[in-house]
Amino acid sequence: MKKIPIRHISATVKEPAFTGSFTIRKVGQLLSGKDMVQELHRHSFFYVLVLEKGAGEHSIDFTSYPVTNYTVFFMRPGQVHQLMLKKESTGYLMEFSPDFYSPSRVAANAAGSGKLMPILNTIFQEYSDKQERYLDVIKSSLDIFFIELLRALPQHPSKGVSEYTQQRLEELLAQIEHHNPANKQVSYYAEKLHLTTYQLNAITKASLGKTCSEVINDHVILEAKRHLLATSSQINQIAWQLGYEDVSYFIRFFKKHTGYSPEAFRHNFT
Repeated sequence: MKKIPIRHISATVKEPAFTGSFTIRKVGQLLSGKDMVQELHRHSFFYVLVLEKGAGEHSIDFTSYPVTNYTVFFMRPGQVHQLMLKKESTGYLMEFSPDFYSPSRVAANAAGSGKLMPILNTIFQEYSDKQERYLDVIKSSLDIFFIELLRALPQHPSKGVSEYTQQRLEELLAQIEHHNPANKQVSYYAEKLHLTTYQLNAITKASLGKTCSEVINDHVILEAKRHLLATSSQINQIAWQLGYEDVSYFIRFFKKHTGYSPEAFRHNFT
């Protein structure tokens, strides 16, 4: 049974006060004068690609985005992507594990602002020099980076939402990504986050305009699409992987939310 490859970050931080993994690299060094063509895969870490000069195509969860100058791509752990990057592209790629740094604001793919490159220059220099307390500087710079990125997204739903609400939303999304196949009840995630179901629904409503149940269902459908389009797994295998013993129920659930049966979806979009 074919599975989507998962890539892990290996650059472990070796400082007593810090845990996790972090790395930043210049895009030009990654390309080495050649076009980059990556196969479909997913990561177990946060992935931030910031291009000062760029050309190519980036598919994230089967939605294709053009790569242009001053483009920012932000990906959470678990997302599926495929990247084609032209050799002339320049910028930075940051990768970090959730235990090193977890953005307290929801970011997204967008046209970046010119304010981001100086911040990344600082992060890269600190990472390269590794002077005293360089990780403190990197974490502080990441705070500034994500604030500036959020400001570059004028229509983003998290505008005007409190830092606390955004932080709890990120915690919820991480929990759903990790536990969703086995647990689809709002009460389960409320208990995990030490909140009431009412509080959890208030958080998702304020941040995303959806109930928590809708957020959970969205993740189930997205994960089903990932399996249907990126693997050769049979429908009953996918249903089982997503926690459904009743394949018929899974098929009805998928069709209700997409308008397609799983087989029709796979046939029409591959």
